[in-house]
Amino acid sequence: MTRDTQSGTPSSASNSPAQPLVSLKNVNKHFGELHVLKDINLEVARGEVVVVIGPSGSGKSTLCRAINRLETIDNGEIRIDGKVLPAEGKALAKLRADVGMVFQSFNLFAHKSILENVTLGPVKVKGMKVNAAKDLAMSLLKRVGVDNQAQKLPAQLSGGQQQRVAIARALAMQPKVMLFDEPTSALDPEMINEVLDAMVSLAKEGMTMIVVTHEMGFARKAADRVIFMADGQIVEQAKPEEFFTNPQSDRAKDFLGKILAH
Repeated sequence: MTRDTQSGTPSSASNSPAQPLVSLKNVNKHFGELHVLKDINLEVARGEVVVVIGPSGSGKSTLCRAINRLETIDNGEIRIDGKVLPAEGKALAKLRADVGMVFQSFNLFAHKSILENVTLGPVKVKGMKVNAAKDLAMSLLKRVGVDNQAQKLPAQLSGGQQQRVAIARALAMQPKVMLFDEPTSALDPEMINEVLDAMVSLAKEGMTMIVVTHEMGFARKAADRVIFMADGQIVEQAKPEEFFTNPQSDRAKDFLGKILAH
């Protein structure tokens, strides 16, 4: 990786830099008869930005949610920073705190101010002092450009602003990796760029990111690697320029032909 690991992101001195931050080995997942993840093998390096694309129903969001154990897996192994993701309990909660998640919907607490939404996790989960959590929250809200909205309720903000608050809230837990599950799909077109710009800034700062998105411009601009999924499998992966100009599989060629033609 050419970028430095983000300052302020905890890293384990005992782990060699060569060890992947996120590792999936032979991961399988069924929903009833439907085999949604088929023997997924994936490694994401510290500071790497991986963008996952593919047609609807290809398993992208399930993959993203499995890394945070929001979806259980049938078999296989997922490791975060060298540690196997536990099935449940306190160990899972602790490891999950290392994995920030931003969803399609913003999931903010409607009755709490923007500032309270961002400070809640560090205080309740990490035991941070309230004033320290507020200072951290304000710096993160400023980083994503909504610090002037800190005292408002979520309903008083636009969708784009709320999603940027959701990013700040995830960052407040000081995660090692950030997962984004189609973070702009619920937004009006004019709000999409303000969220993508915040994400591009994060990428440039060296945050490890796994992003499921339909935004090909973001993939070209910010990704170190593009993963193309179809039918529950990783069909191909490459650097963005290579993937978009010279896809190897018929599935990828067909997919790009459809979306880039519009």
